[in-house]
Amino acid sequence: MTGNTEKIIKKYIEGVGRADADAKIRAREYDDALIKPPRSLGKLEDIAVKLAGITGHVKNRIGCKKILVFCADNGVTAEGVASAPVSVTASQAVNMTSGITGMSALAKNFGAEVVVVDVGVATEFPLTFDGKKAPIIDKKIRKGTGNIVCEPAMSMDECLCAILTGIEIAVGNDDGAEPGYIDLVGIGEMGIGNTTTSAAVLSAITGVCSDGLTGRGAGISDEAYDNKKKVINKALSLHGLTDAVDKYVDDFGAVTDILSKVGGLDIAAMCGAFIGAAYSGKGAVIDGYISAVAALLAVKLCPAVSDYLFPSHVSTEPGYMLAIKELGLRPYLDLNMGLGEGSGCVLAFGVIEGACAMMNDMATFEGGGIDDSYLEGIR
Repeated sequence: MTGNTEKIIKKYIEGVGRADADAKIRAREYDDALIKPPRSLGKLEDIAVKLAGITGHVKNRIGCKKILVFCADNGVTAEGVASAPVSVTASQAVNMTSGITGMSALAKNFGAEVVVVDVGVATEFPLTFDGKKAPIIDKKIRKGTGNIVCEPAMSMDECLCAILTGIEIAVGNDDGAEPGYIDLVGIGEMGIGNTTTSAAVLSAITGVCSDGLTGRGAGISDEAYDNKKKVINKALSLHGLTDAVDKYVDDFGAVTDILSKVGGLDIAAMCGAFIGAAYSGKGAVIDGYISAVAALLAVKLCPAVSDYLFPSHVSTEPGYMLAIKELGLRPYLDLNMGLGEGSGCVLAFGVIEGACAMMNDMATFEGGGIDDSYLEGIR
């Protein structure tokens, strides 16, 4: 089974196209002609150029906006690394479908659809407030991962299955957006203990000591925080991942080996979702820490994915800045957010729509009747 799943994943990877360099040049030239001082709209201009590289069109509009939330539990929670009980994963997954979590409340306000996917929730889902079953997509691979200080998080079969699940969810059943339109997907998660697995994965993939990458997640005591760092180091040592991986690992086998040993089903599925979004020509928005680690894994597996990535906000987790730096990106927003779930993606959708408005609705100097020859020396 492993071999066949790997072949399918690699076929998707091979199908990810690079950005249209000519369209980016044309978009930059048009942006420079808009009625404003050069680069005065900063990152909005860079976003507009990146969108052009994805669609091949200078002017774009946003089509469908979705937050894809991958939910799974992590066996390492048995080590006391999280303050919340495992049951919260299932409860919050259901609450997301009712629009009452932080992310889903924002999504409802900004017109984004929320898609919740179960890839490894360990406990039973409660009923919604009206006594109905929540509309959660059932792609459960197993009920939570193994405890990474005792055993691998998952088998290689399970890891690859999670990656492929994420790819297929992101690709969906549509044939892509209409010309001049681009669909956006934000990649979020729900899984108690996943800041622990993210720190372990990031440390292994970059060779950076995990202590400086480990944060307090949703909030833990000083004693629990010290324990969390010890747990991550113990897991890395057990699986031979301490100082054993080259900083610029990009081999399929090495990346998936790390993910299967100390990662999570949620992270694996998110990694796949970034690949699937790129394959289908969608813009993929990174949320916070866990999402950034998953995006980095996706880029390690498929460098072309980087052409489709849009960062959202600065996460409060200490490892976030390393992950985003490795991706060569700079987040758009700094709102002291650390919720996760895809909450930052919703806000970034608005920023990206702003970049589209700039290109679609601003006049050029010529159209505005202004002689722009005074800018020749500073452009």
